[in-house]
Amino acid sequence: MRRSLFGRSWPNVIALVLLVFFAFPVYWMVSTSFKPNKDIISKTPVFIPFHATLEHFSTAFKAPQFWEMAGNSLLVTVIAVGASLVIATLAAFAVARMRFRGRKAFILVIMLAQMAPWEVMVISVYLIVRDNNMLNSLVPLMIFYMMMVLPFTVWTLRGFIAAVPKELEESAMVDGCTRPQAFVRVVFPLLVPGLMSTSLFGFITAWNEFPLVLVLNKATGPGTAQTLPVWLSSFQTNFGDDWGATMAASTVFALPILVLFLFFQRKAVGGQTAGAVKG
Repeated sequence: MRRSLFGRSWPNVIALVLLVFFAFPVYWMVSTSFKPNKDIISKTPVFIPFHATLEHFSTAFKAPQFWEMAGNSLLVTVIAVGASLVIATLAAFAVARMRFRGRKAFILVIMLAQMAPWEVMVISVYLIVRDNNMLNSLVPLMIFYMMMVLPFTVWTLRGFIAAVPKELEESAMVDGCTRPQAFVRVVFPLLVPGLMSTSLFGFITAWNEFPLVLVLNKATGPGTAQTLPVWLSSFQTNFGDDWGATMAASTVFALPILVLFLFFQRKAVGGQTAGAVKG
């Protein structure tokens, strides 16, 4: 019984330790955003903000270009993720259902693109954008963010489409549907978990991306094409050592991802697991 009890308890203990290890920095960021300045700079750590204040959030919201940067980040992320879903769905259907020359090579390229670190290609991306006179613009960010999340999206949706029996499409076509109509009415509704998981992954990737926008869009001031991650990097400079405002801005930046994850949690986890083992 002792061995059985130990076998059941040690995974829970490890999970609890990992939860504390990963969750504490997030908790400290959020709690610091509500602390008054005297508690932030106190030599004695204040773990619970008993005298909570919203002053730091007010400072962050009134900071120069906050709403402009937030709009840029949202626009770039939504367009990049939406375009990647459309392209990846069509590509995944072709790879899963059709047999054509170069199919295996295409799958291999998708896997290599997924494993390639984008940071090492920043210089080449910069040269391409510069030669096309598109620096300090949101369009290159949309294009390259879409390319970042496209391999993972294609690979995941391929597994979902391969898991759908062909007989369902054939039955719909026998009943009078064309192949596109059969895909839209039969296959596409079954891809919802995969679409939700890949869209969440794409949103997190594009929303948090920092090196590329820092290199491509250096211009500052009104009308800039920068995004929130770059704005956060200069936040401390704008406010000196105002750690409360910095943490408040970071909390606001992380809030959309947290909301999406809580909303898509079950579908996203199940979608990644199911799509990874099919096909």
